[in-house]
Amino acid sequence: MRSDEFYMHRALDQARLAGEAGEVPVGAVVVDAAGEIVGEGYNAPVADHDPSAHAEIRALRDAGARLGNYRLDGCTLFVTLEPCLMCTGAIIHARLARVVYGAAEPRTGMVESRANLFAQPWYNHRVAVEGGVLATRVSKLLKAFFAERRSDTTGG
Repeated sequence: MRSDEFYMHRALDQARLAGEAGEVPVGAVVVDAAGEIVGEGYNAPVADHDPSAHAEIRALRDAGARLGNYRLDGCTLFVTLEPCLMCTGAIIHARLARVVYGAAEPRTGMVESRANLFAQPWYNHRVAVEGGVLATRVSKLLKAFFAERRSDTTGG
């Protein structure tokens, strides 16, 4: 079985695609219990004209289409940034076994930063979570993206 870092590097590859497209560089991959990547996605709400086109949602949709089922039992989602409210709900609904993320998202993160939705007692499904995998690399990618955006808007 490959390491969490291996799969987070694949999610970072997806994040770079988002950044190259002018989207916030967040990427995700879904891995099945055998260790195969069955879904990939990167942020594309601007390009898709779709507020739900977050990396996690796109990766879940890809995995569901490939596996022929919206329930992704036994799968793990690797995502570069702590999931938001919408993505956390989709993760629970998809019945993922585990979520591994890179950097915390202090403004909208719903795993550790603003709340821990996975720990709420009213959900009938539990998701194991691990954060901080390759967090420094993820943070550098995000900071570079936003620094470039700021310099583009200030003329510098």
